[in-house]
Amino acid sequence: MLIIGVLVGALLTTAAYAPELRRISQLLDARRDGSASANARVTVGAHAPGVAELAEAINGELDRAMRSHIDGMRAQRDFQRDLSALSHDIRTPLTGAKGHLQLAADEADPAIKRRRIDAAVERIDRTSELLDALFSYTKASDPDLALDAEPVDVREVVEQCLLGHYPDFERLGWEPVVSGTGAPRIAEADRQALGRIVENLVANALKHGGGAPEISIAGPSEQTILSISNPIDDPDELDVEHLFDRFYRADSARRGGGSGLGLATSAKLAEAMGMSLEARANGGRLTIELRDRQSR
Repeated sequence: MLIIGVLVGALLTTAAYAPELRRISQLLDARRDGSASANARVTVGAHAPGVAELAEAINGELDRAMRSHIDGMRAQRDFQRDLSALSHDIRTPLTGAKGHLQLAADEADPAIKRRRIDAAVERIDRTSELLDALFSYTKASDPDLALDAEPVDVREVVEQCLLGHYPDFERLGWEPVVSGTGAPRIAEADRQALGRIVENLVANALKHGGGAPEISIAGPSEQTILSISNPIDDPDELDVEHLFDRFYRADSARRGGGSGLGLATSAKLAEAMGMSLEARANGGRLTIELRDRQSR
């Protein structure tokens, strides 16, 4: 009788589980051959112990696969968009340079010929700057990028950068303002990478700002390392949420040139050092902060 009871129990268990397992198998087969929607999920008809948990686990994996697929499609779309933008930005100055050189070849007046050649060189230099910016971004995006952290005096890095841009500030009639607590602000950072971040922030303020930047160096115990703030002429054109995206440029910046890679490169370098760049726009000013994400 015991054996019969065991057999009956086994048969009943099989009868309860078999339809559910068959339904799950059929759904997975249908998804594999494309006859089922990518949104199809496992449903449970009976309440056999463990089947609901199995269905939930399978649906969880299907959801993760769907998210991964969507992320991959989005990345591919962004790559195609950026590739198109890069192609346009390289082709435009080269086409202009070619036109100026063709005109120079047919020009008899030496002065006009010289101007044509200078215009061609300027456009070739612009292309070279774009390729240099692209190389810097690619290098900063490398997950295996090796950076050497050391104690770095932030004020020293800022002052060196501003000194290098003295002719630019003089040409614009701007006088940058540097403020701080007076206490040294030492950051654990790669000196070259930190210098590149500051350089890109200052260059961005010079190229797109509407007035002299104000740079604030935080105290030694603050999470913010430094901030740079400058007036902006067209705040409505600025999309702060996408400011650090690859190839992002506001409409006015697009008309005036620039690769849209400087801030994206800075964000990647900051991330590689355990820092972050954050931007906000209010009161007609753009403020970008370099923050230390490490707990203090």
